[in-house]
Amino acid sequence: MGTESIGLWIGFNVFVLAMLGLDLGVFHRKAHVVSLKEATVWSGVWISIALLFNLGILYFWETLVPGSTYSNHEAALAFFTGYLIEKSLSADNIFVIALIFSYFAVPAVYQHRVLFWGILGALVMRAAMILVGAALIKEFHWIIYVFGAFLIFTGIKMGTSKNEQLDPEANPIIKLVRRLIPVTDQYHDDRFFIRQTGKWLATPLFLVLILVETTDLIFAVDSIPAIFAITQEPFLVYTSNVFAILGLRSLYFLLAGVMDKFHYLKLGLAVILTFIGVKMVLIDVFKIPTFVSLGVIGLVLVVAVSASLLRAKRLTTQVHPEEVG
Repeated sequence: MGTESIGLWIGFNVFVLAMLGLDLGVFHRKAHVVSLKEATVWSGVWISIALLFNLGILYFWETLVPGSTYSNHEAALAFFTGYLIEKSLSADNIFVIALIFSYFAVPAVYQHRVLFWGILGALVMRAAMILVGAALIKEFHWIIYVFGAFLIFTGIKMGTSKNEQLDPEANPIIKLVRRLIPVTDQYHDDRFFIRQTGKWLATPLFLVLILVETTDLIFAVDSIPAIFAITQEPFLVYTSNVFAILGLRSLYFLLAGVMDKFHYLKLGLAVILTFIGVKMVLIDVFKIPTFVSLGVIGLVLVVAVSASLLRAKRLTTQVHPEEVG
């Protein structure tokens, strides 16, 4: 687990589980439609907690992780850069989740439950992937070039590909689930399984959960190698991933309805992935400082979002010219 103590890992995961328990057991104990105001508040809460954690790293990293190759400032900068990468890449994830919910016509009142359990599964999967990735890089340094080449390929593919239609029924995992478990034709409140005539049946909500999990796994294949370009300290990689994922649900309810306005965001993410891939490939030739990476990522996101909003405004002006002036 790197230079961090096991106690640090246990303490962080206990904190995460406590926050998730508070979220589901107190604030979202009853299924309800998440309003824009609620999503905004919770997005602010998760971002604030992440920034406070970042502040804690800035002041206490060397105390908590004696012997680390990072100074307090370097560790805090690495965490923030990794968090920004994961947060920005999650935007594409939000778009796909919105398509899944639309395809299966998931009632808004049940969407939070799906995202909660989907994110809980994502935390377990990403923890395993991060530990495996860190071990591979430690034992086989050359694998970082493989990660870099993969990110360059993914970035170019993302930037040049057109939007593809979502067809969940063609997903091999969904086909397997349907073979193994009978699935009902309709939703039964927010339940994933029901018992009828002595048999357990899955509901469509369970299929949605499976798709959300597999979608996150696919996105993790891109995002986890990307953060290893910033830092190979497992604890920083894991915590920045976790905080980005924890804020994904509220961010979904905040942005899902306006994702179509961010036309150039996907292109911006493609540029970021390609840049990070190049950074990994050049790591033994020229090491791009973390603060430069942070600047490039921030600049690309600002340009992509600004250009998208200007485009959306221009299109609105063309459609409703009488509202201008």
